[in-house]
Amino acid sequence: MVHVENYSKLPYLTHAHFGTIMDFYPYSLNMPELSKFALCLYEQQMYHSPLMGQIAEIVNKNMASVPNTRVLSVLMISISGVISQSFRDRLVHKAEVLLDTTDPTPLNHTRRLIQFLRNVKLCHRPLLHKCNKALLQNMNQLDIDNMALILGFYQSLQFNNTEFRLVAKQKLTEMMDDCTGPSRFARLFAALAPMAGQDVREQLIEMALLMADEFDHHQALAMIETVQEMACRSSQLIQKISSLLLNYLDIYSPTELVRVTQSLVILRCANADLYIKLQRLLIDCLKVNIIPAEISMLVRTLSMLPASYMDEVVVSRMDAVLPQCNLSDLNSFAVAIIKWDRRNQSSRQSPSESFGTLLQKINNCAYQRLQKANDLDLLLEEMKYAFGEWFEEVLLEETMATFQRLMDQITWTNVVEFSSFLIKASYLCTPLLDRIAAVTLQHSDKIYNSGTYSLLLPFAILNYDPPQSEEFFKTCIGHLSSHLACFEPHLLVLLGFALAIAEYFPENLVTAIFNVEFLAKLDAQLETLPDTLNRRVRLRLMELNRAVCLECPEFQVPWFHERYCQQLQRKSGGGLSALHQQIHRLLGEILGGIHFAKSSVFTPYYYGIAKQRRICTRV
Repeated sequence: MVHVENYSKLPYLTHAHFGTIMDFYPYSLNMPELSKFALCLYEQQMYHSPLMGQIAEIVNKNMASVPNTRVLSVLMISISGVISQSFRDRLVHKAEVLLDTTDPTPLNHTRRLIQFLRNVKLCHRPLLHKCNKALLQNMNQLDIDNMALILGFYQSLQFNNTEFRLVAKQKLTEMMDDCTGPSRFARLFAALAPMAGQDVREQLIEMALLMADEFDHHQALAMIETVQEMACRSSQLIQKISSLLLNYLDIYSPTELVRVTQSLVILRCANADLYIKLQRLLIDCLKVNIIPAEISMLVRTLSMLPASYMDEVVVSRMDAVLPQCNLSDLNSFAVAIIKWDRRNQSSRQSPSESFGTLLQKINNCAYQRLQKANDLDLLLEEMKYAFGEWFEEVLLEETMATFQRLMDQITWTNVVEFSSFLIKASYLCTPLLDRIAAVTLQHSDKIYNSGTYSLLLPFAILNYDPPQSEEFFKTCIGHLSSHLACFEPHLLVLLGFALAIAEYFPENLVTAIFNVEFLAKLDAQLETLPDTLNRRVRLRLMELNRAVCLECPEFQVPWFHERYCQQLQRKSGGGLSALHQQIHRLLGEILGGIHFAKSSVFTPYYYGIAKQRRICTRV
């Protein structure tokens, strides 16, 4: 029998060991010993083994005896691949309780709790905020490795904390001169470059160019993904890393090949040899793969490659796994087929019968899956990546009909996620919106404050007032008003904009946003956010500023966005869009001559004519 103190020397376990070990061994251990044994299995990548499942069962039955955050965090990480949703929620609650009674919480314990949330893809904000508070208390212990890991976990969970990012940015910037080796520099680059200012970015790019030839295959992959994330325009760096990647392609796993391809395509890298080799390797992976999710990932990635085509191998692999695919997988297949079909048409090749036949099979499988769906949470999970032209044209109506059938399953635990889906779908379905409003009114005290934005937004952008509309908006406004200090600056701006669309202007919210201290804090945060989100928040702040000036002059908020609007006008080139030209021509016809209608005239607040978003309706 293996002794507890010798776990670090435990040999690699195979299925031949299971019979002996599973019969008696895990049950003889206390919780601290069990956590060490579970970590040993986890480090041997036995994430889904029967033995790990047995450990999870022991933890589930004896959770009250877990003594501290160290034991709990190790167990949570280890068993994260074999737990149910209800078990997951109990673990999260236990972690919150232990964090409240442990002060200070050691850095490693906190990092593992965040890693657990990343592993199970759960952005549980109450636990994240408690972990973040513990991290800020331990910032002096954070090195490059830990900061890079935590920032990566936060990005995966879409959790932005201004204070942590600003402190991490400062500490990482101070460490630049000490990062002389390729391994350390690659981690620094991945963590710092996306949130660095222009001067620091340029320094990092210069350092990367000097060190590029020393990167191994892991570092080269991390570098190209970071270059893509920061929308880097250094063609020299892109070409240098892409040449390096060409030498490493043979040793990458299928998932790593997918990551390489996505980054290169988004960066529009011009390296024909690299794309040719990528296509060959991805098809080789596809030939031997039997997992539906991985096959859909490979097919989707193949379709991204320039000059790629749908050969018989691709068709046969898709056809073989269709009945096992979820809606996200089917969506990937459909998007890829449509892309290949259009590529054929643009190159004037004769259409292939396999396109239409396979696409019809995909449609039928998707309809059948929706009709058989009986669990709203599982359906929402499948829908996470099911968006785009095919989904809107083929599945949107049927999806909404299915959601209406499962409407009673919308509860306070999933209402924020469901509301987010309706926002992405831009779909006005009044019974579903009414259900969101009813659940919000009934359980507003249980919904975490940051979820208020997702609950308000569909009613604002779809211009719909639910029954008890005034009570619904007042409840949401009251909920956010009592937690104003808890909101990240950018989220408070987005909330103010959503309420302004619905013609609500809470004075305390407007006052909280339009003051010098808040705007300085917002500017500091925006410097650390991705460029796309940065631009969106700045635009929303301008639009909120304009709305407050026009609708609530009594608040005495000044209009301070004129220069910003002029910059936007210059960037747009000042030319008339096709829509503007059509309106200009129609006005001329109505008024008796084109000279009676003047184009490119702006109000003092730079109002423009925007193209309305397409909104599907089902009442």
